[in-house]
Amino acid sequence: RWLFDQAVCTLYAFCGVLFGLSSLASLTVLSTVCCLKVCYPAYGRCWDVRFSHGHAAGLLLAVWAYALAFAAAPLARWGSYGPEPYGTACCITWEPSSREATLYILALLIFCYLLPCLLILASYALILWTVWASRRALRRH
Repeated sequence: RWLFDQAVCTLYAFCGVLFGLSSLASLTVLSTVCCLKVCYPAYGRCWDVRFSHGHAAGLLLAVWAYALAFAAAPLARWGSYGPEPYGTACCITWEPSSREATLYILALLIFCYLLPCLLILASYALILWTVWASRRALRRH
C-alpha cells in the first residue's frame, strides 16, 4: 500500500508525469530537429540564421513548459492524481470521475501521446526516405 499521505502521493504523481512528458517531448523535438537537418539542409541558412545555443535553449524551455502545463493540470482540478489500482504508487486517476477528467485524459492521449508519436514516426520515416533517395541517386551517378 501507499505509505504516505495524499500530498506526497500528488507530488510523486506530478513528478512522474512531468518527467515522463518532458522526456517524450524532448524525443519529439530531437527527432524533428534531426529531420530538418538531414532532409532540409538548406533550412536555417536563409538570412544567415543558424541553429544556435539560443534555439536549443528555447526548444528546451518549450518542452518543459509543455510538460509542466499538462502535469500541473490535475493540480488545478482538471483531472486528478491518486493511488494506482494496486495502491503501491500514485499516478493520474485514469477512471474519469467527471466530464473534465474525461477531457483531460483525452487531451493527454492526443497531445501527449498520439501527436508526439506521429511526429517522431513521420520524422524518422522522412529521414529514411531521404537517405534511401540519396543512395539511389548516388548509385545512378
